[in-house]
Amino acid sequence: MNETQVQQTGIDPVLREIASYAVHGEITSEEAMETAQYVLMDTLGCGFLALRYPECTKHLGPIVPGTVVPDGARVPGTSYVLDPVHAAFNIGCMIRWLDYNDTWLAAEWGHPSDNIGGILAAADYISRTRLRSGQEPMTMHEVLEYIVKAHEIQGILALDNSLNREGLDHVLFVKVATTAVVTAMLGGKTEDVTNAVSQAWIDNSSLRTYRHAPNTGSRKSWAAGDATSRGVRLALMTMKGEMGYPTALSADGWGFQDVLFSGKELTLLRSFGSYVMENILFKISFPAEFHAQTAAEAAIHLHSQVKDKLDEIEKITITTHESAIRIIDKKGPLHNPADRDHCLQYITAIGLLYGELNADHYEDETARNPAIDKLRDLMETIEEETYTRDYLDPDKRSIANAVQVFFSDGTSTDPVAVEYPIGHRRRRDEGLPLLLNKFQNNVKTRFSFKQTNKLLNLCEDYEALTRTTVPQFMNEFQL
Repeated sequence: MNETQVQQTGIDPVLREIASYAVHGEITSEEAMETAQYVLMDTLGCGFLALRYPECTKHLGPIVPGTVVPDGARVPGTSYVLDPVHAAFNIGCMIRWLDYNDTWLAAEWGHPSDNIGGILAAADYISRTRLRSGQEPMTMHEVLEYIVKAHEIQGILALDNSLNREGLDHVLFVKVATTAVVTAMLGGKTEDVTNAVSQAWIDNSSLRTYRHAPNTGSRKSWAAGDATSRGVRLALMTMKGEMGYPTALSADGWGFQDVLFSGKELTLLRSFGSYVMENILFKISFPAEFHAQTAAEAAIHLHSQVKDKLDEIEKITITTHESAIRIIDKKGPLHNPADRDHCLQYITAIGLLYGELNADHYEDETARNPAIDKLRDLMETIEEETYTRDYLDPDKRSIANAVQVFFSDGTSTDPVAVEYPIGHRRRRDEGLPLLLNKFQNNVKTRFSFKQTNKLLNLCEDYEALTRTTVPQFMNEFQL
């Protein structure tokens, strides 16, 4: 950390810059706001789809059955009305459960829409509290602005600060971003946000072990809900006067940098604006870890060429980038859906075998198909240095994979390379109609045909959406 800046202000610069942006930052990019509209739709749709799975829904609802919360926050797709902290957990758990919401890839990875759990819960709570005292509620235009800000804070932190290389999980950045924007939503000044965000850093961080063998498990599906709800809690505590810790990052021997970041300095490579939202990656086609999205697309492209020759396959090569090899290159047994949807080989095998990939393919019924592990055993992963460079290039941000299948008679398919997934900014025109279709299909899993069309019309109409008050919006999604 810049010692001169700390000495001059007594506050870590990263804390100060996050706080200043959360309170005073203006979102002037029409592209960012319109993209936030699609992010909101997609994120809610992912949550509705997750409500089909009992392993998700067992975590939802009040902690104590029958709890009544006056002016509480609604949980979309359910009848729950909860305190804002637990509502944030519920919403965050839903939207993250299937690993199908938007993604940001840099030195650190993550899903900035995880923050929407805290933002929606806080906005609904704030609005209903205001209405009770005769004040105006928040509008969805304000919500979209805070979504842009949360994306920006999490994404800019991720550009050059790799938590994963320290064994720490990316949801720490969710907690920081949610804490910042929710404190601002509650009327916090720069000092308040600085105090609250310092608490988020001091909270420590989850270990990544639940995302990797031998411990891969379902915590990775609710960890972001936990983080965004903690952000709401810290914001509420701060607004009641709880103190902050101005050198939570840089304090010698005791700060985050020395204790958990190997003494490295946290950096902000870009000024805060709307860069992250403008370049966000949508998971449109496949509910799979994002580094495997293009591998799934390539494998599905090859399905018709291999489906009748499965017994003749001798070798399958997956040419990929370094991050994919480090995170999702898995051999050996896969123990549960959380393990499978983070396995490059499993995802590729499903594409080759079935010509499609959906959330049900990770469940035990499909995983028992012996052909999947047979194909996995024939796979080799190879790093392509160009793919690795382009992955980190801020002007490209590619997530490339190539798949090629070799047969025992000496023939092979052509290699199928996909550089940018369909949810990438460079394929936005191609992707948005599919994103709307994804949203519609996901909403149908929870609401009637009539209500689905009503919700789709509201969310698609930017002007109507942004004029809608938060309570009106949340009521539309209540069962």
